[in-house]
Amino acid sequence: MAKPSYTWLGHATFTFRSPSGKRLILDPWLAGNPSCPDSAQQIGPLDLMLLTHGHSDHTSDAVALARSTGCRVVAPFELSVWMQRKGIQQVTGMNPGGTLKALGLEITMVPAVHSSSGIGDAGSEYMGIATGYVVRFEDGTTLYCAGDTSVFGDMRLIAELYRPTVAILPIGDLFTMGPREAAKACELLNVTRVIPMHYGTFPVLTGTPEELQRLVGTMGVEVVVSKPGEARDL
Repeated sequence: MAKPSYTWLGHATFTFRSPSGKRLILDPWLAGNPSCPDSAQQIGPLDLMLLTHGHSDHTSDAVALARSTGCRVVAPFELSVWMQRKGIQQVTGMNPGGTLKALGLEITMVPAVHSSSGIGDAGSEYMGIATGYVVRFEDGTTLYCAGDTSVFGDMRLIAELYRPTVAILPIGDLFTMGPREAAKACELLNVTRVIPMHYGTFPVLTGTPEELQRLVGTMGVEVVVSKPGEARDL
């Protein structure tokens, strides 16, 4: 069985290929994403889409991709209702603590500390709470996708309950945690690898992988720095 793999498309957008060949996308923002290479904007077939919250830098291409691929969409409940109003049929709304078994995967929605809104017919619209996901692949590899968040103490519970070995964490600061908080998150989660995201897209996102590496250097945590569009094993 192949290893699960991922491709970072810049900012907070990732695609994944599961060991059995299922294709997932997380928080699709392609057009207008200055970190996403043009060559990576043709996504191809998708089986599943995970949305963490409603902000446009995480959902701008969600409706178009869901329509063109027919993939199943998983989202916080209020965001799932918004997707349905846009005509997307295969939508599963969840809330933190719930686990969904689909496509041979186990997908658990977990809390995040962040806001969530989008643009509706009358302007800014509440999109429910912000969330993260724990994804357990067919071979047992367990990945924590934090979404946009600050560090919070209940990351200890995520470690205790789900035992992820790899975490995707934001490090840009200002809108999410920066490297200092992400280093603490690595400690709370007890992961061995961390994939930084949500940095460098705009000048105000000042956190860097190098600073995170300096802070976790004595913890035995590998900081995996990916180039947008580059496929790597989890």
